[in-house]
Amino acid sequence: MKLRLAVACAALLAVVGPHTAFAASPHWEYRGAHGPAHWAALDSGFETCAKGAQQSPIDIRDALVTPLPALQFSYGSVPPAIVNNGHTVQVNLPAGNALTLDGHRYELLQFHFHTPSEERIQGKSAAMVAHFVHRDAEGQLAVVAALIQPGQANPGFESVLAHMPAHAGETLTVDGLALDLAALLPADRGYYDFDGSLTTPPCSEHVHWLVLKQPVTVSPAAIRRFRALYAANARPVQPLNGRVVRVSP
Repeated sequence: MKLRLAVACAALLAVVGPHTAFAASPHWEYRGAHGPAHWAALDSGFETCAKGAQQSPIDIRDALVTPLPALQFSYGSVPPAIVNNGHTVQVNLPAGNALTLDGHRYELLQFHFHTPSEERIQGKSAAMVAHFVHRDAEGQLAVVAALIQPGQANPGFESVLAHMPAHAGETLTVDGLALDLAALLPADRGYYDFDGSLTTPPCSEHVHWLVLKQPVTVSPAAIRRFRALYAANARPVQPLNGRVVRVSP
């Protein structure tokens, strides 16, 4: 396989969803004066980070058991473009992969990682999480969260985490690498369902969140490689503010 590395360019701006562009202005971080507690003050466009009533992530507790519609993934094998955008490692994907939920189709745009997991289950975080960002024809977002724990290697995630660009603003492609997207997800597709937001500025709301109950695993070495690049890039959990979290049986 041959690696091809390029500086992220304007083409990335066409990919809609969290973490889309490198070095977006204004500058924000996960700690210090530009950290989550200060996001809303960095720009007027970020005020929802403080004023929003349906912010993500959340600590999932006391979910209401509900016969939710099945998650139908039409995921194929694709050549990934692996991006270091300055906040995380993101994998941009070609068109043609989709999630169908209760007859409604969402196109998969990209997935990216956080460590530890931004979502908590009964107060506990997983080692990492992968967020699969989808968009429907009206521009509404649905994000599927796959919690990641250390354990047996997952070939797909391992191939991404072994080829992360070292510098913010770089995109890496690997000649001959085909990523089996469906193999990144757990066998059990049961999930938690709630309304939320983007977990990064501008923290826009009306995002449909679908958190898979069964974690997936990657090797401990892969987790260490990601944390060597981004030691901690998770927004703290946000108030539920009366939202109902549903869970499939």
